[in-house]
Amino acid sequence: MDEQLSIFIISDSLGETARAIAKACLQQFPMHEHWKFERFSYINSKELLEKILEQTKDKNVCLMFSFVDDKLAGYAQERCQTEGLVYVDLLTNVIKAMSRVSGLTPLGQPGLLRRLDKKYFKRVEAIEFAVRYDDGKDPRGILKADLVLLGISRTSKTPLSMYLADKHLKVVNIPLVPEVPIPRELYQISPKKIIGLTNSIERLSQVRKERLKSMGLSSNANYANRERIFEEVQYAEVVMKQLKCPMINVSDKAIEETATIILEILKNNDL
Repeated sequence: MDEQLSIFIISDSLGETARAIAKACLQQFPMHEHWKFERFSYINSKELLEKILEQTKDKNVCLMFSFVDDKLAGYAQERCQTEGLVYVDLLTNVIKAMSRVSGLTPLGQPGLLRRLDKKYFKRVEAIEFAVRYDDGKDPRGILKADLVLLGISRTSKTPLSMYLADKHLKVVNIPLVPEVPIPRELYQISPKKIIGLTNSIERLSQVRKERLKSMGLSSNANYANRERIFEEVQYAEVVMKQLKCPMINVSDKAIEETATIILEILKNNDL
């Protein structure tokens, strides 16, 4: 077969859905390399549609429509029938069937799936970011982050990072330890992007003892010692004051509650 065969994908959005369907169907035919794809995106008027139909003259072409606008889809069908063109309307019958079953009127807004996909991929990107830069693994992430969480061990930095990542925020969390210098990158960003987390000494001691037990270690270790915890808390507060960032005491707060406070702070800071 030497004759060129064409598939015109015409959509009032990007046309990715129609293209995926066309490619899947094409695999059922031998010598599918003879088919040529032409995609026409954001076709939202009769005038634009007419220009495409003019290009079908003297061509072996199958037209695939992906219109959510019922009127435009109807017009496309009428024109194809008048011109004797081979066409497939991918969405109209499906949308109408769903409307009959649900009793609801379709929105008729192009590109909704793509918008949902963008949100999904943004969320995945934020979660991957939080994992990559968790617990100060790479301080260079500070310069790329939407938010930096500071705090000593057991101040809910990691769970908060993941929770906020689900809200599409790229979060880095940095542990504060008196013996370890803080990353210089913290001084290169706005204090509005930094949140300090603290906790009560009593609560920290309790949580750290439980952590040590879960690891099979003695609860008398320096990690859970009240004097050591007091030293860490004091050090963390000094650092946060130097950075001029807000501080949140998480001792009596659920992750969701702390996250809500953080989001409100960011909103007030226009971030």
